[in-house]
Amino acid sequence: MKGPMHLLMILSWGVGGNDLASGDRAFVLIDYPSAVVAYETALAERPDDPELLWRLVRVCICMGDVADGGNRKVLYAKAEGYARRCVAAQPESSYGHAWLAASLGCLAMFEGSRAKVRLSREIKEELDRALELDPANDIAWSVLGSFHRALGNVSWLERQLAALLMGGLPAGGYDEGAAALQKAVALAPGVMRHQVELALLYVESGERAKGIALLKQARKLPVTVASDRKRLRKIESMLKELELEE
Repeated sequence: MKGPMHLLMILSWGVGGNDLASGDRAFVLIDYPSAVVAYETALAERPDDPELLWRLVRVCICMGDVADGGNRKVLYAKAEGYARRCVAAQPESSYGHAWLAASLGCLAMFEGSRAKVRLSREIKEELDRALELDPANDIAWSVLGSFHRALGNVSWLERQLAALLMGGLPAGGYDEGAAALQKAVALAPGVMRHQVELALLYVESGERAKGIALLKQARKLPVTVASDRKRLRKIESMLKELELEE
């Protein structure tokens, strides 16, 4: 399963029957409620089907990314539940581990410092496992890149406090983040998220020219998930700000 997120076997009729295929078509059309109904209908008959479970994680995260207020956390928590069921049902599922890491990263936004440190370790373990199982998993590379980008934003003092009080953060930073995101872009050049995350990392790490060029490239990509519309707005606002500063 390689390539853009929306093409991860989404047109397959051979895995799981018509409900899975209907859910996949609804997902491509960004009709997330219909996708959830289709997947959950199939899941009622096959509760341990990893192909259905990781798809439900994905659609719950996509819904959470554009939801308002407290609904976001509810959807991310639901995604985590499906992800844990997926890796329990099939420990060798690279996408199960990658989407579990993604769901934990989403939930970490709502947690305090101590929980963030604890979650960071589990996120890294899940991503490492996903890439061990499938080195061409662009989702895992993209989430890993965002993970290291976040570590690049952590100050020396915050790291020392984390080490003293909470056992420390995983190693990593902008260099590791750039390498991971470059890999994601190479594997799936049509996924807007990969390019925008890499552009943001470049800007934050002082490589503004690279960031601006990549933002201009990313805004030409098609919208494949609902959050891409938010990314397009962010791209335009960032370009205006960055170009004014030059």
